[in-house]
Amino acid sequence: MAVQEARQCGADAEGGGCPHCGGSGHRRAVAAFLARRDELAAGRGVPAALAHSPVASRQWVSDELAQSARTVTARGREAGGARRGRVYRGTLAAVWGGVLALLLGQALTAVGAGWTGARTAALGTAVLLAAALTAVARIHRDRGGVFAPLLGEDNRLSTSRTVAAAWLLLAVFGVLLLSLRLAGGAPHVDLGLRRGAGLLAVLALVGLTTVTARLIVALRVAARRLQKVRAERPRPADLLCDDDGRASLTDVQYVLVSAAVLVVAAVRLGRAPDRLPELPWALVLLVAVSVACYLSGKCAEGGRPKIFSVVRAREAGDLDAPIRTGDDIEIRGTGFVPAGAAGPDPLTRLVVRIGPVHAHVPLVPVPGGFANPTDTALTVPLPVDVEPGRVEVSVVTAAGVETNRVTIDVLD
Repeated sequence: MAVQEARQCGADAEGGGCPHCGGSGHRRAVAAFLARRDELAAGRGVPAALAHSPVASRQWVSDELAQSARTVTARGREAGGARRGRVYRGTLAAVWGGVLALLLGQALTAVGAGWTGARTAALGTAVLLAAALTAVARIHRDRGGVFAPLLGEDNRLSTSRTVAAAWLLLAVFGVLLLSLRLAGGAPHVDLGLRRGAGLLAVLALVGLTTVTARLIVALRVAARRLQKVRAERPRPADLLCDDDGRASLTDVQYVLVSAAVLVVAAVRLGRAPDRLPELPWALVLLVAVSVACYLSGKCAEGGRPKIFSVVRAREAGDLDAPIRTGDDIEIRGTGFVPAGAAGPDPLTRLVVRIGPVHAHVPLVPVPGGFANPTDTALTVPLPVDVEPGRVEVSVVTAAGVETNRVTIDVLD
């Protein structure tokens, strides 16, 4: 059996990748990187020929971790295709499972009351929407199926797009339901604007919020006031968290308020399937306040990286001295590690520009993480190619944003 599975995995790998092998390979690469990082942090594994030179051993350790990080990234890309295939199949199963759940629910509640035209119209509407979503998922099967329109440019689930999509599905469901009711000859079908004005207002609000949020992010990125690093893969937590994975109050309140009002609209549509759901204007105002808070958070998040000062790094027991060629310099500031760039691979893309020389920041491991670089400070050796004199120093982050330039004096 094990031989057959190995042969099957090999055949799948030749044909485009085995889901189980891709995922297990990525997990093994991550485990190997963590073990290697902790081993080097404890001072083990460094070649004896380099142990006498702190600078050489630090550079060797950094190169080892950078190579291991690139291996993790490569394995993650290999596992990404299989993961997207599972998401595609899972979303289709969820969509058609919802149709089946609606059918079973209507069949159970029809006992005694009988089957009505409204039940038929609701079931037909669900089938039509499921077919449309299946077509969308089929077209974008390589980008996550149904979730493809909800992904932002940074490969994260967009909160504004998801909320807008939920309201759009409810509105389309309501219009299709009324259309099928009219086609079935049902009397008293009300398509008047007066009852649906609240729903249209909320739909316009969330749609404009999606466009405005995208515009705010694009303008702030272009102005280098916001750093965006592409995520390895989208996660459901993206709807409620910032790029660093921490819960965002503005996102959480926007999702919760929108979901609560959406449930009210869905319940009203279910209780009165012959007209659009009538939303009280108080709830529309609540959504408007939530939108204002959400967009305000978009305007306030992030910030441009900035250098405050550059000093000579001093080890314990060293004498105070000016910066000389070959010394370590410590750069203090903020925004050196943007949100979402705390992983090992983005950290390896952090560069310090010292005059005409570009120096990569060495990774200094500690148990459970890295001591260098950090968001507020980083240490880099002054390259020997830097000529003595006045030299400008700046930092280029993993997002490609360059900080302000600070001038230092380098002595011979």
